[in-house]
Amino acid sequence: MTNPTTPSEAASGKRLWLNLILWALLAILLRWVVIEPRWIPSGSMLPTLELNDRILVEKLRPRISRSRHGHLHRGDVVVFAPPKQLVAAGYDPKAALIKRVVGLPGDELAVEEGVLRRNGAVVEEPWLTEAMTYAMEPVTVPDDALWVMGDNRNASLDSHLWGALPETNVIGTAIWRYWPLNRFGPLRISANNLDG
Repeated sequence: MTNPTTPSEAASGKRLWLNLILWALLAILLRWVVIEPRWIPSGSMLPTLELNDRILVEKLRPRISRSRHGHLHRGDVVVFAPPKQLVAAGYDPKAALIKRVVGLPGDELAVEEGVLRRNGAVVEEPWLTEAMTYAMEPVTVPDDALWVMGDNRNASLDSHLWGALPETNVIGTAIWRYWPLNRFGPLRISANNLDG
């Protein structure tokens, strides 16, 4: 003989399912709009990010910022969709790339004698482990664009090769490394004021 469920048991089961659905929708919304995990597939950001590091990318500010570059600063590590030059060269348009912002609209950038210069001054970059082995003629970052470069400058396909990154391509800012545990914590930016 089966025991019929009481109305309170049925309501309790219904509440449980509604709560599970609500939590699942909230998790999906958070991942889609606010924060998302990513893994690092290349060495272009060494030593800051190593191959297979796991990071969290904050995505909310690019979505709500009225002045697109108002939320970004020099030194931020950004995740972005490939620019049209890379898509034309065969990159998957759905791929996500990661580099450091070194120039904002109006900045003049150049690489001379192995160092990056911004507006004529040498840029302090404590995360670099070696000088750049290439030169880059002075270029001014256009409005609504960024200049991004990998921390492993001599092995990075970045703005020095394909030009300015449209700000609309920015997915979010890398803020936290959660794997490996021995390197758990916020991403290293700089003790210096990079906007000076």
